[in-house]
Amino acid sequence: MDARELAVRDAYEFVPRIFPDRRGAFVAPFQEAAFVDAVGHRLTVAQTNHSVSRRGAVRGVHFADVPPGQAKYVYCPQGALLDVVVDLRVGSPTFGRWDAVRLDSTEFRAVYVAEGLGHAFMALEDDTAMTYLCSTPYHPPREHGVCPLDPALALPWPSGIEPVLSEKDSAAPTLAEAEREGLLPSYADCVAYYDKLR
Repeated sequence: MDARELAVRDAYEFVPRIFPDRRGAFVAPFQEAAFVDAVGHRLTVAQTNHSVSRRGAVRGVHFADVPPGQAKYVYCPQGALLDVVVDLRVGSPTFGRWDAVRLDSTEFRAVYVAEGLGHAFMALEDDTAMTYLCSTPYHPPREHGVCPLDPALALPWPSGIEPVLSEKDSAAPTLAEAEREGLLPSYADCVAYYDKLR
């Protein structure tokens, strides 16, 4: 499995090897040894999530309070989507920067999103599935969002596909508003938390 750090610090893309044969194919989208080698610590999985989305559905930009935050390891077992990671950590060298990776059921690439980073995606096909390995359980009081259509972020949603958002994501603050309201995690707090994981 190959791995590389994205343009957003502490986010990684993983590319597994696929083994096709006359029956179909086999792939291991998550491999602990490759994960530890890239990230520097093991991934504790407290919850797995699975969503199915219609074409154009946008979920995110979601993040959680740090500590403990919620790290995510995500891949697409069905369909195709554009996965986006946004650095929401105040004080980070890559604050406000994003990177995007196409995840699909052809290459089975995966993305790791560390605690404190924002995560969003758009389904590029109907019936697109996303599987998330989450480091902590869902805890609504600690969960927050930034509007995925914030023009200042200028996330790379494909033209020609109408974004379909939940009411919650539509009403989420812009990055600037979230920063003014003190909702965003601190880079120093996130780094201190990552150090405890190593």
